[in-house]
Amino acid sequence: MRPDAAATDALADSLARLLPGLESFTRFEGPDPAARRSLWRAALDEPLPEAGAGREAVLETLRTVVIANGLRIGAPGFSGWVTTMPTTVPAVAQLAGALVAAQRWWASPGNFLEVLALRWLARLVGLPDHFEGAFTGGGSLANLLGLAAARQHAGESHGFDPGLDGLARLVAPRVYASTEVHHVVLRACGVLGLGRRALRMVPVDARRQPDLRVLERFLDEDLAAGRTPVAVVASAGDVNTGIVDPIDAMREIAHARGVWLHVDGAYGGFGVLDPRVAPLYGDLSKIDSFAVDPHKWMAVPVGCGAGFVRDGGLLARSLTLEPAAYVEMAPTGTGDVRSPFDERGEGNPDFSLDHSAPARGLTVWAALKEIGASGMRARVVRHNDCARRVASRVREHPALELLAEPVLSICCFRVKPNGISDESALDALNEKVLLGVRARGRAIPSHTRVDGRFALRPCFINPRTTLADADATVDEVLAVARELGAIPV
Repeated sequence: MRPDAAATDALADSLARLLPGLESFTRFEGPDPAARRSLWRAALDEPLPEAGAGREAVLETLRTVVIANGLRIGAPGFSGWVTTMPTTVPAVAQLAGALVAAQRWWASPGNFLEVLALRWLARLVGLPDHFEGAFTGGGSLANLLGLAAARQHAGESHGFDPGLDGLARLVAPRVYASTEVHHVVLRACGVLGLGRRALRMVPVDARRQPDLRVLERFLDEDLAAGRTPVAVVASAGDVNTGIVDPIDAMREIAHARGVWLHVDGAYGGFGVLDPRVAPLYGDLSKIDSFAVDPHKWMAVPVGCGAGFVRDGGLLARSLTLEPAAYVEMAPTGTGDVRSPFDERGEGNPDFSLDHSAPARGLTVWAALKEIGASGMRARVVRHNDCARRVASRVREHPALELLAEPVLSICCFRVKPNGISDESALDALNEKVLLGVRARGRAIPSHTRVDGRFALRPCFINPRTTLADADATVDEVLAVARELGAIPV
């Protein structure tokens, strides 16, 4: 008789029940299951069970309802978000890690590979070996780590420890970023006690990059008024159009005033691997902190970001985990380690907001071990090519308009038939086109606004996507525009 109601055996059999369904799902065949929403909700929505249904029933529901109706963000034509379905090896590595590397701070292969993967990742994007950091749950926390170190730097520059003493002596803190900055930076300012209103938005110029003259003026105004500039945030690929901010110039402006320069590369950090755009990133060895999301372009399972800082001591003092007797090992006097539970592993818990956490880096190690730097480089170049292919097709068609020249893997465009010049009418038409394209299911782009105009926005980061899928995106847009009577058949 089992001591617990949950199954703790039969792992191979349980996986065997699900694998055929998972294999079928990854072929993305048949109609999109969105039309069956009412059916699967009815099958899943039930009161909390008093008596459990058991392993067999759960596996059957997973197979026939959850997997069969899964979200197809890995389909080759999906270009809607800057997250995608993981590739096979990192997905399997996550399962392995859930069982054998469930605590990342204790000596184990999972712990070692967590730290090794962090070094590999830093090397891949061009950060120096002395940069330190941690894997996080995503870009939100990765950016928060960088800004936490910036807050500590600002406090220590004024002679106190904000991580220990609080922010009372940090007078009117300010953070500076383009109006295109990702909204998680606002949230980080709130969580860190700086306040969301501390973020000063710098307007963009004709190239949709922050106006550097305004940035300098903002900094100098605040310094003269006795306020405390904490950080300048540069975007290495904003999620609207893929623009890379002038990182070197922003760093020079910030450092000339003793201010931290943080780079948000959650989406576009891997763009530095494309030699055609690498010069836009400048010298990343001179920045102060960097955020990147392996669960985006690297296609590891969602829930894996990484934050790096040039000075690990600043980050550790900002996020210090005070000692607790129940995890502190008493000295043995011999130095002998006879159990893995007698020895903490590599890495620093003071670099992270997590305490109990899986070895997220195991999936990054698996991805890079499988395809190497060259495989990742080829993926980035191919996806940037996809955006350029869409832009080329758009330029060639008289009823399409390019709204933003591609820099990375995003291309923003719209349908603009002859005879329609009213912007509200064009917005309404393109919204109908987007919904029609999605309903057909072959291509799934998203949308944004560029200079106030509704834009169709494919973002290519999906490992399964090829140039043929980029062509299909344009073909589907034209097909729906014809169905709507907006352009001639």
